Amino acid sequence: MPQFHYIAINETGARMTGTVDSDSEAGALRSLEEKRLFPVSVQGLGSANKDKSVKPKVRTRDLGTLYGQLADLIGSGVPLLRALDSLIRSTPSPGLRDLLKEIRAAVADGKSLTETLKQYPEIFPPLHTAMIQAGERAAFLEEVLRSLSGFMERFEELRSKVMGALIYPAMLTGLGTFVMLAALIFFVPKFEPMLANAPKPLPSEILFGASKIVRSYWYLLIVGGAGVGAFLWTNLRSEASRRKLERWQLKIPVVGTALRLLAITRFCRILGTMLANGVPLLHALKISKDATGSSILSERISEATEAVRDGKRLSEPLSVGGFIPDQILAMITVAEESNKLDKVLVQIADTVERRTNRQVDQAVRLIEPAILCVVAGCIGFLALGLLLPIFTMASALGSK
Repeated sequence: MPQFHYIAINETGARMTGTVDSDSEAGALRSLEEKRLFPVSVQGLGSANKDKSVKPKVRTRDLGTLYGQLADLIGSGVPLLRALDSLIRSTPSPGLRDLLKEIRAAVADGKSLTETLKQYPEIFPPLHTAMIQAGERAAFLEEVLRSLSGFMERFEELRSKVMGALIYPAMLTGLGTFVMLAALIFFVPKFEPMLANAPKPLPSEILFGASKIVRSYWYLLIVGGAGVGAFLWTNLRSEASRRKLERWQLKIPVVGTALRLLAITRFCRILGTMLANGVPLLHALKISKDATGSSILSERISEATEAVRDGKRLSEPLSVGGFIPDQILAMITVAEESNKLDKVLVQIADTVERRTNRQVDQAVRLIEPAILCVVAGCIGFLALGLLLPIFTMASALGSK
């Protein structure tokens, strides 16, 4: 914690000097006042172990827990500075503890919580700061923090489910690739002397040729693979390439539907949560556009923002392109007419999230046997390429 050197006068008029530990100069002044000292000068000495160049790292799960705990403290009537002090003492994460100290120091200097959080855009996205700003202005910060905590918990659950569902297919792909490379490098060459004079059918020629390429030109394969990866990475960073890739992904059976529903879930939950917490519609649309993870849906939302600015309904531009299903558009239309858009959007997010979970399960159930078939086909091709020359030689010897 930073230290401050002070020169002060006590109640008897005696001059006193010393140091005090505090997060900020304002905190140091308050500490002197509590000791009944009249400060003449206060000068910061800094902290020996604090590196300003190192940004604190905070996990999404810890951030959601932070919002929930801060909401509980504020809801119990604890002032913001005391609530931050309590969180600093009770937080087990070092990165989050350092971040809370910096936030506490900035708030103690007179900044609002929103202004402080905006200084850390890599940790607190615009979605969070916009909702907290609305809560501070309208005096319902506790409700906003609880909404953020619940939102992040649901988002983390959905992301964990998707990532967990992809672990097994990824392991199958990695294992199959490793087995094929090991066979081409170590197993197939042992058959070359044995089958050197034997007639080789096309599968055997392909197999032995692939083995020679992998063993002789492995460094070229690595360089080529890295070059292709760099080329794809560079091109996919452009908006046009990402849109083309997304259109291709949406055409994949089951998988495309799951990706579409996932983007719709994010949009509806983010927009509904922000509207329910007092964020204006145009500002909420602007923020939710960048948080959907879909360039196609973001384009629809941009058009919807302009339409709403011109006085039109939200559902009209969203219906263009057929990205959002008609059932969801009908619910949004009814919600606009009944002035319950915030509640209906959250309900849509809950409903679509359940459908997304089912689509993810179906996609995984389709991906797993597909990968197994590919791995089995590769292993079968390997066995066929090795056994066909042996059968040919056996038939030739039998005929003699």
